[in-house]
Amino acid sequence: MFNKKKPQPGIQQTKLATLIAEDVRITGDLEFADGLRLDGQVSGNVSGKTGVQTLLVLSERSAVHGNVHGYDIVVNGRIVGDVIADHFIELQANAQVIGNIDYQQLQMDCGASVDGKLTRRDPADTRNLLLDAPVLDVEVHDEPRR
Repeated sequence: MFNKKKPQPGIQQTKLATLIAEDVRITGDLEFADGLRLDGQVSGNVSGKTGVQTLLVLSERSAVHGNVHGYDIVVNGRIVGDVIADHFIELQANAQVIGNIDYQQLQMDCGASVDGKLTRRDPADTRNLLLDAPVLDVEVHDEPRR
């Protein structure tokens, strides 16, 4: 009863299948499935595979210059770009985000900074805001009142 470990609030995916080490620099977009721990630097967009409950962990040594999209995201490094967390985002004490953040659940530690707009999303909203939705051209004709 007392030995049960409580799960971290919000995070549903716990598997980190891939590690990008501190001395690795990637130029270009990066897509991952399952979980990714990023200690290095990426110049490009970082996104979890669409329709998968991914986990992205950015350590205090990491930096991303591009947009970030994932299901659950833990940030303790630097992001210059917009962030979309389909489910949960945790901004730890060393997190620095220069860009807007869209999220369903947010946890922000003392010391974290955001230079942008925080927008809470309704869970009923579409999952992927990065996809362009088609624009419908609708004409409205008012009938005369009698």
